[in-house]
Amino acid sequence: MTDIANKKNVFAGEVPSLKGKNMIAVISGRRGTGKTWFAVSLAHALSLFKQKVLLFDGDCGLNNIKIQLGLNAVYDLNAVISGRCSLNQVVFNYDKGRFDIAAGNPGGAGLSTVSVGRLQILGDDLNILAQNYDKTILDMGAGMSNASKVLTGMSASAIMLCTDEPRSVTDIYSLIKLFVGRYPNTALKIVINQVNNINDGLRTYAMLEKACREFLKISPPLLGVIRQDTRVRESIRNRSTIISRYPQSEAALDIMAIAKRILET
Repeated sequence: MTDIANKKNVFAGEVPSLKGKNMIAVISGRRGTGKTWFAVSLAHALSLFKQKVLLFDGDCGLNNIKIQLGLNAVYDLNAVISGRCSLNQVVFNYDKGRFDIAAGNPGGAGLSTVSVGRLQILGDDLNILAQNYDKTILDMGAGMSNASKVLTGMSASAIMLCTDEPRSVTDIYSLIKLFVGRYPNTALKIVINQVNNINDGLRTYAMLEKACREFLKISPPLLGVIRQDTRVRESIRNRSTIISRYPQSEAALDIMAIAKRILET
C-alpha cells in the first residue's frame, strides 16, 4: 500500500478531495435490504453490457460476496489492511460473471476497526485501481461507519438501496440527509428493492422523493425498482448470480434495466 507518511489523514465527516469518477457505492440504512445481492447482480449486468467491472467488498467483515458466490480467494482485503500485500494483488476474476472481485475474509475484522487515515489510503489506492475499469462497484456496510463515510464519500455516485418498509425508507432518508451536508458532489440515486410490483416501488420512491424535495431541497433520481422474486433466494442457494441461473426472471430483468439506465445517464 501507499506510504502512510505521504498521505493526509481524513477525519470522519471531512469531504475527501479525491473523487473516483468510475466508482459507484452501494449503501443501505440497515441489513436485510439485499444490498450485497444487488451489488453482485449489478456487476454481472454491467459486464454483459461489455463493461470492465470491479466489485469491491467494502463490507468484508461479513464476507457476503464470497459466501453468495461460493468463492475461495487466496488473498483478501484483510491482507491489504495488514500490509501483507497491495490492493491489486487481492483482485481475482469471477469468470462466471465476467467481472473482477476484491473480496473480504470470513471472520475478519473487516474495515470497521481500520483508522480513518488508513481508510483514506485504501480509498486512494482503490481510486487508482478503478482507473483500469469502466465501473467499480463498492458493496459498503449498512449504515454509515467510518469506512462507508470515507470510501462512499470518495465515489462519484452512490446508489441508495431501500425496501418499501417504513423503517428502511426512514433510514435511507437519514443517509441522504448526511450526504447532502458532507458529500454534496456525490450523485445520489435511488433503487427500491424487494417490492411486490412496480407500482409499489414507485409509490415508495414518490414518498421518499417528496421528503427529500421538501426538507432537503433535492430530488435524487430513481434508477429502478426490483420486484420480489423467489428465484433470488434459489440463485444464492446455488452459489450463482440470478442473471446466470434465471436470466428471464423478473428480478434479473429489473437489474438489467438498472444497469442500462446507469450507462445511459
